[in-house]
Amino acid sequence: MSSAPHPNLLSYLGTHPELAGPPRHVGANSAVVGRITLGRDAWLGAASVIRADGHYVRAGDDLTLGHGATIHIAHDVYPTVIGNGVTVGCNAVIHACEVRDGCIVEDDAVILDGCVIEPGAVIEQGSVVYPRTTLAGGHVYAGRPATAQRAVDASELAARRQQLRARLAAEPAERAPGSNEGPELHPTAFVANTAVLSGRIVAGPHTSIWYGCELDAAGGEIVIRDRTNVQDNSILRCTPGARMVLGEDTTIGHNVTMADCTIGDRCLIGIGSVVAPGTVVED
Repeated sequence: MSSAPHPNLLSYLGTHPELAGPPRHVGANSAVVGRITLGRDAWLGAASVIRADGHYVRAGDDLTLGHGATIHIAHDVYPTVIGNGVTVGCNAVIHACEVRDGCIVEDDAVILDGCVIEPGAVIEQGSVVYPRTTLAGGHVYAGRPATAQRAVDASELAARRQQLRARLAAEPAERAPGSNEGPELHPTAFVANTAVLSGRIVAGPHTSIWYGCELDAAGGEIVIRDRTNVQDNSILRCTPGARMVLGEDTTIGHNVTMADCTIGDRCLIGIGSVVAPGTVVED
């Protein structure tokens, strides 16, 4: 898998990311935004996002952030603090919390606002750590909400870390470029520079499509109405001839997957949700 010499660094309100040293790998369409202090030897997977707007992110040395994974904050409420040697799998979300040294967060796991994950914990694939939870180190956690399954010793922790990192390095994870055929974007709409748009996409006034998102209308149509936002690394897809409509003042959270659905006004589709074809979410 190809590496880029420099990550995609973007300022926020005049504050530029600070890196202690060059990352050891930078995947395509990754983004590091705003008030982030990043340690040495980071490994940033394709379409991974670290976004520190409205609060700070501090990450230690030897962070591995998997393809399509997201690190974010809670605006003016919680920062995100990540220790040394943390490994994060594909499509995982670390949101406005603290993850301490040596932790492993596997694919599709979500850690929510105000949590503290103590050193050497493993959050297994697909687990959700509910807000303001503290998890003791040295244990494996699974489920929704994530609960302790058993203790984990240093040798198993090292083996799991090595296995996850090796798989990330071996996986082809680059996303296809957008076609740019047919988007109709209002002049006030914001589309992040690593978002990929394909087909007929209509975005109304003051809408936003954030970093790493993939929107593919596939011969159908995706309509995003006024003041609605689609957060980082969400994937919206239509089947040919289908239509997806997102109502006004709605938020699609980080790493959401949606297809052929209708979402009403003033809705919240939470982090990591999957919305199946034919779903209707009313106002």
